[in-house]
Order: sequence, then structure tokens, then C-alpha cells
Amino acid sequence: MLGDKKALLTAFCNRLGYTFTHPKLLREALTHRSLGVLHNERLEFLGDSVLNCAVAGLVFRRFPEIPEGYLSRLRANLVNQQALSDLALELEMDQLILLGEGEMKSGGSRRPSILADAFEAVLGGIYLDSDFASAEAVVVKLYTPMIEQIDSSSQGKDPKTLLQEFLQCRKVALPEYVVVNTLGKAHQQKFKVECVIPKFNVRTLGEGASRRSAEQAAAKLAYEQVCAHH
Repeated sequence: MLGDKKALLTAFCNRLGYTFTHPKLLREALTHRSLGVLHNERLEFLGDSVLNCAVAGLVFRRFPEIPEGYLSRLRANLVNQQALSDLALELEMDQLILLGEGEMKSGGSRRPSILADAFEAVLGGIYLDSDFASAEAVVVKLYTPMIEQIDSSSQGKDPKTLLQEFLQCRKVALPEYVVVNTLGKAHQQKFKVECVIPKFNVRTLGEGASRRSAEQAAAKLAYEQVCAHH
């Protein structure tokens, strides 16, 4: 059992692109307060600032022509709870988070708020274990596939957001995203995701190194189709 946990942690660090010098920091980052021991809330506080600064730097450099207001919106979309919990699931953090018995039984390991907080706590742990540059490097690695799919003419909105707003304005149900294929080893996977909009009979397929990036690719194609015909 201990060996399995160690293997999961090793695989997680490989996906993350960072190995902790002080494993206790990683354990603390993955420990929810429901366990009643040294938990991750202080690290989450620190990681929140690290993440915001790293993402701000990333979008600032990537989109030199976008004004401040749109940069702020873009950063907010990239660091909201849903985005962070999606990243945490892609990193398979739900298999590693340490929870009290009550939270465990109620499915806390897949609760977006718990996943998002743990993700930020891990970044705070990396900052303390090494430095800001190391934490920033992890953020850049994880976020670059998402950033590359954002069109600067979209006022800082990613394809999923643009598609959602388009459909909501027309009172159409939001699209469904379905993983249709996963290829490769855990830290080198390729995802294929289908975006389905039954009302418009639209089905598009996106590929990416993460589920989120594949969803964005599928959403981009779907958005182009619905805009062209509706």
C-alpha cells in the first residue's frame, strides 16, 4: 500500500514537472483540514498569490496588444475554481488528497473547491521548497497549451467561454464535452474530446496534451461552426 502511494506521488511529480526536496511540504499541500493535522490552508494562501503572479506574467508576455481590462478578465478565467479543479484532475490529484473520514465518504476528493485549493497549495509548497522561478516554471508548463488556444481578438476570452456566451445569448443548452480517447503514458498523454451541441447538430473533435486543452480545441471548432451558420 505504501509502495502504491509512493508510485502515485512519483507519477504526480512527473506530470507536474517538479520533484520536492522536502516531501513534507508536498504532504502538507495535499492534506485537507478535515484530517485535523497540519493542513494546506496556509500553503493555499501562498500559492494563490504565486499562481496569480505567474499567470499574469504569462498572459502579459503572450498578449502584448491586449489592454489591462481584458488581461484581468483572461487571468480571472484561467485561475477560477473550475479551471484549477480541471488542472488538478488532469494531474490526478484526486487520488492523492488526504481527507478526513467524513469528507472521504462524501466524495471530497473530487470536489472542485478542495481540488482547486490543493492545486494552489502545491504551488505554494514549490515556492517554499525552491523559489518563485520553479513555481512559475510549473505554471508555464501547465498553462501554455491553454494560452496558445486563445485568440487575441477575442478580448481575452478562451474558446469555451466564447462558445458558452454565444449559446447563452440564444438560450441554447450548454455543450457537452466527452472524452472519446486517451493515448500514451500518464505524464505524456494525448486526449481526444468531442464537443456536442444537439440543438445545432454540431459535433467537433479536439486534441490536446490535457483534457482541458482538448476541450478548448473542440470548443474552438464548434464556435467557428455555429458562428458561420447561426
